Amino acid sequence: MISDGHDYRKHARVHLYTGDGEGKTTTALGLALRALGHNHRVAVVQFLKSNKKGGEFKIMRKLAPRYEIYQFGREGTAHLSRPENIDYVLADEGVKFTEKILKRTNNKPRLLVLDEINLAVALGLIKANRVINLINKATPDMTVILTGRRAPKKIVKCADLITNMRMIKHPYRGMRGAVDGAEY
Repeated sequence: MISDGHDYRKHARVHLYTGDGEGKTTTALGLALRALGHNHRVAVVQFLKSNKKGGEFKIMRKLAPRYEIYQFGREGTAHLSRPENIDYVLADEGVKFTEKILKRTNNKPRLLVLDEINLAVALGLIKANRVINLINKATPDMTVILTGRRAPKKIVKCADLITNMRMIKHPYRGMRGAVDGAEY
């Protein structure tokens, strides 16, 4: 069980990618690609996202059944200053779905990516303790990746590896649009 003095051999490895810079999801997907290269199963659960045009979603058809991705976000973007009821409902559905993934006896992923879960917690859509419970349900041979800006302190304490992405320069600031295959 995760605690301040946790024994790394008794729980899943936990990677946390946070910060205001670009690359949190991209880094997690890079590890997914590496895991797939070793013939491991990968499950990605995206919170606050609903983009079926993103490369990480489109590739599922080619990489299934070892790669699966599920999205629990509404069309468009959630209002970060005042989430609506649908945002709470979808975040709850995402957590419940993740619990089902962790209960599997067959086809359990070796790598579980909980994309944007940090931001979902920071917005109050999910309680930090629910995320910690998910981590505690993961088996010791699993790696759990938590992405999203504004990672709460309770979750930071659970992580074995933390990377804080910092934006130094970004093409969006110059009003350059997102490029498929690079930004989505």
